[in-house]
Amino acid sequence: MNKRVFIDGAAGTTGLEIRERLASRADLTVVQLSDADRKDVRARKQAINDAGVVILCLPDAAAKEAVSLIDNPAVRVIDASTAHRVAPGWAFGFPEYEPGNYQAIAAAGRVTNPGCYATGFIALVRPLIRAGLLPPETPLSVNAVSGYSGGGKPMIAEFEDKNSPDYVETVVRSYALTLAHKHVPEMTERSGLKHPPVFAPSVGRYYRGMIVEVPLQLWSLPGRPRATELRGALADAYQGRRFVEVAGADEAAGLKTLDAELLKNTNRMKLYVFANEKTQQVRLAAVLDNLGKGASGAAVQNLNIMLGLPETTGLV
Repeated sequence: MNKRVFIDGAAGTTGLEIRERLASRADLTVVQLSDADRKDVRARKQAINDAGVVILCLPDAAAKEAVSLIDNPAVRVIDASTAHRVAPGWAFGFPEYEPGNYQAIAAAGRVTNPGCYATGFIALVRPLIRAGLLPPETPLSVNAVSGYSGGGKPMIAEFEDKNSPDYVETVVRSYALTLAHKHVPEMTERSGLKHPPVFAPSVGRYYRGMIVEVPLQLWSLPGRPRATELRGALADAYQGRRFVEVAGADEAAGLKTLDAELLKNTNRMKLYVFANEKTQQVRLAAVLDNLGKGASGAAVQNLNIMLGLPETTGLV
């Protein structure tokens, strides 16, 4: 098995994180190009076609171009961009989201890494739809906050570089006000919803970590499910999974606040069901690292699965 890994776009935030996670791996050969060769299409094409797995950390158009450069049918791809997240023929790189998805990723030649927000949203919603507790027609909203690293180098400069003309001292800001965020298509399709959720993302003045939250009015749902049923469906869906944990009822009830940085620098995700039985309302919440389980950590997990290695290799 060819364990040569080429990261195309290794100079970006996600690419640098992946390279860092793979740097100490003796079981892989990580191919790096010089600054000059990264801009040379012929050098990139050779590196791509010599690799066992190519990890694309590129803008969407560049990711599609990179795929078009593949002549070697044995080359396998993990795409961290948005380009192929709902494309036919691409396995969805969230191993835990559907029964049999580990096997699908292991056998796939093309894997699309999910978006960070989408990972939290799908983790919360997909099991409930699958269990019949949440009808696919349900009109949902999702609120989320991420660290500014999610915007890549330009946004990092906005928040950190006082010499940048775009520098800001904003504490928190909402964005995607046109209701057309690039994660919405995969949120809708991969969760099984029939209508796009209303997505209200924000970015906060901290580097990494995120909370994704879906509020529900249980009294409005068919059968009026209880919070215990929702929590049970989530717990069943992720039982035995190393990187996804569902908080128990007592733990959730005992929390006064939820920290977006709780799982920073990990590949873990934790799900919560906060409930008020009297009002029949719940707040579903997912906490994860937008650069971990939401990006580079997920890519490494997928890489491990594709190469037949323990999924936790280099991540625990």
